[in-house]
Amino acid sequence: MITQAVQIAPAMISWLDLFGTAVFAASGALAAAQRQQTLVTFSFFALVTGVGGGTVRDLLIGTPVFWIQDWRFAATCLITAGLVWVTPRNLWNARALDWFDAVGIAIYAVFGTWKSLTLGVPLLPAMMMGVMTACVGGIIRDVLAGEPSILLKPEIYVTAAALASGLFGLFIYLSMPVLAAAGMSALAGFALHAMAIWKGWAIPAYRG
Repeated sequence: MITQAVQIAPAMISWLDLFGTAVFAASGALAAAQRQQTLVTFSFFALVTGVGGGTVRDLLIGTPVFWIQDWRFAATCLITAGLVWVTPRNLWNARALDWFDAVGIAIYAVFGTWKSLTLGVPLLPAMMMGVMTACVGGIIRDVLAGEPSILLKPEIYVTAAALASGLFGLFIYLSMPVLAAAGMSALAGFALHAMAIWKGWAIPAYRG
C-alpha cells in the first residue's frame, strides 16, 4: 500500500533530486573555496558531495546509480562548481556552507526516503536510506577536506535528516498526499538545522 501511494507522486518531486544535488554540490565547492583550491578540486568536491549520498543509497538498494543513468546530475555538479569558482569570496557568508547543508539535507532526506519506497523498500529501511542520502555526501566532503566528520561533531546534522525522513515516512504511512508530506517534512528538517545554526544547538555528548 505504501509503495502504491508513493508511486502516484507528482513528477515535480523528482526535480527535488536535481535541486538537492546542486545545493550539496555548492557546499562541496565552498569547502574547496575555503581552502583556496583549484577549479579541479572545486569540481571534484562538488561532484562527490552532490552525488555521494545518493550513490551509496542506490548501491545498497540494488538499483542503477542515478547519476550514471542521467547526465544532468554530473553536469549540475560541475556547473555549480564553476559558478562558485567565479564568485568573489566576499559575497559568501562565513556560514554559507552550513546553510547549504541545511537545505540539502532536508531535501535529500525526503527524496531518498521517497525513492526507496517507490522501489519497494520497507518503511524503516527506506527512512534510513533517506538519512544516508542526506548525510553521506557531507561525510565524504569532510574527510576529503581533512575536517572531522559530521558524525564526530555534536552539531544537529544527522538528527535533522532523521527528522525529515522520519516525518515523511510517517506521513506516507498515514496516507497523506505525497507532495504535502514532502513539503512539511523537508520544512521541519530545515527548521531544526536552521535553529541549530542560529542558536548554536548541539546534541549532548557522552560524559561517562
